[in-house]
Amino acid sequence: MTAGTVGWPGRAELAGRARTAFTVGWGACRGLNVADVAVALAQGGAAVLLAWLSKLLIDGLGAGADGRTLWLAAGVAATTLAVAVLTQLDQYLAPLLRRAVAADVQARLYAKVNAFVGLGPLEDPRLHDRLRLAQQAGEAAPQQVISGVAGLLRGLVQLGGFVAALWVLWPPMVAATVLAAVPVVAADVRLAGGRAATQLTTSPGYRRRLFYRMLLTDRAAAMESRLFGTGTFLFDRMADATARTDRAENAHDTRVLRLRCGSAVLAGLVTGAALVFAVARAAQGRLTPGDVLLFTAAVGGVQAALLSTASVLTSTYEALLLFGSYRDVVRAPDDLPTGAAELPPLGTGIEFRDVWFRYEDGPWVLRGVTFTVPAGAAIGLVGANGAGKSTLVKLLCRFYDPQRGQIRWDGVDIRTVPPQELRARLGAVFQEFVRYDLSAAENIGLGALEHLHDRERIDAAARLAGARPFLQALPSGYDTLLSRLFFSDDQQAHGGGTNLSGGQWQRVALARSVMRTDAELLILDEPSSGLDAVAEHQVHTALREYRRGRTCLLISHRLGTLRAADRIVVLDDGRVTESGSHDALLAAGGGYARLFALQADGYRDRPADPVPA
Repeated sequence: MTAGTVGWPGRAELAGRARTAFTVGWGACRGLNVADVAVALAQGGAAVLLAWLSKLLIDGLGAGADGRTLWLAAGVAATTLAVAVLTQLDQYLAPLLRRAVAADVQARLYAKVNAFVGLGPLEDPRLHDRLRLAQQAGEAAPQQVISGVAGLLRGLVQLGGFVAALWVLWPPMVAATVLAAVPVVAADVRLAGGRAATQLTTSPGYRRRLFYRMLLTDRAAAMESRLFGTGTFLFDRMADATARTDRAENAHDTRVLRLRCGSAVLAGLVTGAALVFAVARAAQGRLTPGDVLLFTAAVGGVQAALLSTASVLTSTYEALLLFGSYRDVVRAPDDLPTGAAELPPLGTGIEFRDVWFRYEDGPWVLRGVTFTVPAGAAIGLVGANGAGKSTLVKLLCRFYDPQRGQIRWDGVDIRTVPPQELRARLGAVFQEFVRYDLSAAENIGLGALEHLHDRERIDAAARLAGARPFLQALPSGYDTLLSRLFFSDDQQAHGGGTNLSGGQWQRVALARSVMRTDAELLILDEPSSGLDAVAEHQVHTALREYRRGRTCLLISHRLGTLRAADRIVVLDDGRVTESGSHDALLAAGGGYARLFALQADGYRDRPADPVPA
């Protein structure tokens, strides 16, 4: 079931969802669930007991106060107190259960998201719609099923006690009261499906609202919006998405109002008729004042119990309709196959053998790519934008698998080894690196999580990447928060954290990548694109020292940075068109030579143009 479509499950599927929801809800916190059920049973019994004690007290007062009447009054007071305490307990337990279930569901959902081997599922907008609904339904359905059991028990206890009272006072009224609640139950069941359908159809709209809201508050986006004057445009887009979701929800709320008003009128008529009937029988001497009180309370109690039970069942039904999104996510099949083969140390090299790849049903990005990265060598990848360089890196990291061909690590197809074992052998700087809203030390230490608190190692990585001077100069050094979104404990009184420049952030990302001192393959995808000439030279000098003896894959549009590579592979339109050393490729006079000449031309001196007279 996807957002925007409604295909309601059958009974077997609904029962399966209910079992899963109960298992999740009960397992989140058994002690709280037992307490919730106990409180619900006590509430149902207390409501019936209070009505009977009140009847006996009123009749006792009519006959003359005595010791028994005082005991009845004490019983009414004690029961009233118990009802008040039970109500507070119920209100206390409900949020505790909700938070316990929410934490458990969140852990299950994002454990599944983290279990995806590649990036494909995260690029599917349907997953994001399901994930939003799964978070909501995954929290609601388990709690609703558990609280539904408690509410059902409370309603049954209350219903049984008040039906017994009505039967004693006037049996026909039992049938009239029950029949009056039938249309209300039918209306609630109808509304449950409508609510679920509305949430499914509005989920994409809510994600768009969050997207535009982020653009209006994000610092980088705000720079462009103020420069180009797009703030109003983005706000209008957010307002339009809001209006669309609001219209759908308002239409549903209008249907709710019509049905609920009709139900309320019918329930009021039954209660009013019961009261008139009770007073008439009391005037004839056939009912005592206490009987009138009990009769009225019983009619209202039966209706309340029936409506409460119906509300519990329909709310549970509604939650289970949406619970399919949760089950879709947690039961989603693996996106990429995983194997258990052992990955040997990189002794021979990495071979791309006739590799073909495309995203979804798009055009081919790679078309029969074949080349080798010998162990211990530095291989440069060159090509225009869209030639497939970054895609090769993603395949090597197993973010995707090729549709045809193989990538072999010392003869072992990387699809046959556990992805985490392969990735533990890699160090990488991606062109689209992440700027974490964490401290400087954490931004670097995430590259080797087991050494997150090893300051000497973090400092060494920062020195290698040329980040040490500006990080040590921050207000709290490596402990400085690199964010304007949050406060750290010691910055509450001094404003938010610190922002870095784009080039500084790139050095931090580079430091993160070299935290893995035992990486066998280093992947550098445009590692110096945001650096000035001096910084670029310093970084590449340091990296040459770092990668000595390591296998390295270098990607850069600046061909001068690849001159020291052992071999350069040229990609064009997803194919390998040239391969060789820098000097050999220049001598060949092919595409690489033309591209290098074009870049070098900008640095050559030219005769000055004549100045017009």
